[in-house]
Amino acid sequence: MTLTDEKISEVSERTTKSKIMSNKKIYYYRIFDDTEKLNYLKSSLSHEEVERWLREYEKTHQKYLNPEFIGYLHEHDPEAEIIEISDISY
Repeated sequence: MTLTDEKISEVSERTTKSKIMSNKKIYYYRIFDDTEKLNYLKSSLSHEEVERWLREYEKTHQKYLNPEFIGYLHEHDPEAEIIEISDISY
């Protein structure tokens, strides 16, 4: 499984109770699994943190599939999700 940085973006979230704006980093990664399928991953974890969880995941799995890994990562980062990319023609 290969993980590469794609883009770092900062997003603002408003808390409904105090209505205070805060900045939170969201990271976007390209991720390839054992079938060489490319997916994009959104996470609030840094590259180093995602790599750490990837090493832990690899200890207990023989085959690496993106949806399964991202499900595992979601346990440690509720923001983690696959981003669906589709083409638009006009």
